[in-house]
Amino acid sequence: MSAPKVSARESRATPGKNAPSRESNGTSASSTKSKEFSIAEYLNLSTEQQETYLKLLILTVSCIMAFSTRLFSVLRYESVIHEFDPYFNYRTTKYLAEEGYYKFHNWFDDRAWYPLGRIIGGTIYPGLMVTASVLHYVLNTLHLSIDVRNVCVFFAPIFSSFTVIVTYLLTKELKDSAAGLVAAALISIVPGYISRSVAGSYDNEGIAIFCMLLTYYLWIKSVKTGSIYWSTACALAYFYMVSSWGGYVFLINLIPLHVLALVCTGRFSHKIYVAYSTVYVIGTMLSMQIPFVGFQPVQTSEHMAAFGVFGICQLYAFVEYLKSKMSSENFGILIKSVAAVVGGAVGVAALILSITGKIAPWTGRFYSLLDPSYAKNNIPIIASVSEHQPTAWSSFYFDLQLLVFMFPVGMYYCFKKLTDANIFIIMYGVTSIYFAGVMVRLMLVLAPVMCVLSGIGISAILCIYARNAEPETAAEKKNRRAETHYWMKSEVGTAMCCLMTIFLASYAWHCVWVTSEAYSSPSIVLSARGGGGDRIIFDDFREAYYWLRMNTAEDAKVMSWWDYGYQITAMANRTILVDNNTWNNTHISQVGQAMSRQEDRAYKIMQELDVDYVLVIFGGLTGYSSDDINKFLWMVRIGGSTDRGADIKENDYYTSSGEFRVDREGSPVLLNCLMYKLCYYRFGDVYTEGGKPAGYDRVRNVEIGNKDFELDRLEEAFTSEHWLVRIYKVKKLPNRGV
Repeated sequence: MSAPKVSARESRATPGKNAPSRESNGTSASSTKSKEFSIAEYLNLSTEQQETYLKLLILTVSCIMAFSTRLFSVLRYESVIHEFDPYFNYRTTKYLAEEGYYKFHNWFDDRAWYPLGRIIGGTIYPGLMVTASVLHYVLNTLHLSIDVRNVCVFFAPIFSSFTVIVTYLLTKELKDSAAGLVAAALISIVPGYISRSVAGSYDNEGIAIFCMLLTYYLWIKSVKTGSIYWSTACALAYFYMVSSWGGYVFLINLIPLHVLALVCTGRFSHKIYVAYSTVYVIGTMLSMQIPFVGFQPVQTSEHMAAFGVFGICQLYAFVEYLKSKMSSENFGILIKSVAAVVGGAVGVAALILSITGKIAPWTGRFYSLLDPSYAKNNIPIIASVSEHQPTAWSSFYFDLQLLVFMFPVGMYYCFKKLTDANIFIIMYGVTSIYFAGVMVRLMLVLAPVMCVLSGIGISAILCIYARNAEPETAAEKKNRRAETHYWMKSEVGTAMCCLMTIFLASYAWHCVWVTSEAYSSPSIVLSARGGGGDRIIFDDFREAYYWLRMNTAEDAKVMSWWDYGYQITAMANRTILVDNNTWNNTHISQVGQAMSRQEDRAYKIMQELDVDYVLVIFGGLTGYSSDDINKFLWMVRIGGSTDRGADIKENDYYTSSGEFRVDREGSPVLLNCLMYKLCYYRFGDVYTEGGKPAGYDRVRNVEIGNKDFELDRLEEAFTSEHWLVRIYKVKKLPNRGV
């Protein structure tokens, strides 16, 4: 193996062969140097090998950090599934692992959306479940016995480590390996990504960000090489993305937008043509194999941009071919004639297809991205989801911290050296900032590009000032150019490196703190701080679901608001009317009507839907603010959005001054509706705080207005320890003549 390489600076500083040695205490400098221990010399590593091992070490540490920082919830509570949607994903994954893909694909779930039911295989993105099932099968094949639930709990942290590696590869293609290492370290702990990938958060986003960045990396490789091999790999990654998350629509619009920008700026080339044509054709054909997607890529408006750019690419390539074969005069005449005919034909065809319904219009969620007020005014079921609300300015700093300030720096360096790849990351950054501002859920899409561009910016700054901070030899001082010299160059470089170190340390502390305090608390198990600072655990949800499972008939139907549907079917194994899929607005509206109306009228709806039990969430005793009273206005809006609920008016539930109150000044319609009575039944006799009257609501901070009432059509069946979950049994009609 060759000897370790020596830098030019070291060779100048080392005495030559014939140079006189300097004596110090009777020992020569050369002999002292020979006795110094060096790991690189001991292992006989070249400079390139040292760099490679150092990169592997940094990447490994980043991957471990990405995995370990997401385990707070498991260490603090237990190995438990979080939130609402992950319970459906866990239930379907368990069914897939036990029954196989064929039964899973044809599974009709009669526990959901009673009496309609739901075809599972044709209404989900199966990538998450298939990947977890394969992982479970491989581990058990290797005799590593692990339950499906634990695979689901640790699934997102594992793929977060994979995301770190893909981020490094993507940033390396955009700039260099140094920027890639910084970006990988940043994304490993960024709160905007951790919020949807902590242990127990078994949701589509846990795998989708990995798939998205993998597709982007392979797209950049395709653009740079023009290779069908890389383009096909990109199409396969896109297929994996489509199978995993509905957010693939963002991806299939961003890539065509990138190609269109290259066409408009005169950067279109044969490489771009080969790359996009291959990705679009293979990717579209593969995506149509997902049952839930079907023919959407060729029928819906969300996919028409990709199809249009594909057509533009073919026309552009054909025009360039004709241009090379014809004279300039003949070519100009031909282009004017063909452009008018083809443009008119395409316009007429698009109009006819839209009128006949062959091209479906944009969906409500897509419209809400373009117009944030659209969902609130037209589709309350979409607006009722907290993830679909616009993002507060403070959330950007909370979820991104240092990246907010370094993002423009990385953008500057991309503009400074404008390449096809840099144009793509610039467009990704600009579009994702807009969409993240419109919908808080899309902060997840913004976080990776913030890390990539911040990594480029931080790396560029450190490279410049770290080089300046190095002490110069006499020869370098003599040979340097005058224009590169400025006052206290070394000191300024050292100060900037120290400042960036402080910023990065602050970023790491902020990310770990946010992860621990804000994003590591499962909604199924709540906690609070006692007066002495000790942690108090509220396990009412699992207590109530266990009671349902053990004390009700197996075919019992449970009515609740749609938020809790997935948890009830997964944990209580009981039939529910509506759940988090929210595919049928009319059915959800019926539940909203029952909750909004008085008990007698609500009873008719419950009889119509064969309801046996009604479940409500109430936080007035513990101070839990995400209860059904605070969600009640959305039930009113959704209940009144259909013809059957046209008599339900939101204004009837406000006071004359336009306030939503549950005290004595509250609207009589509100104080006598079913939801109010189910939440506050017997609460008027309970003392919640010292010095406060009985029936004091700790969420609304008022004494309730209607205390003395009884239930006629329902009876209390179960109330959890802290009154968080209340379950009522629907009384049966008495037999006629008895």
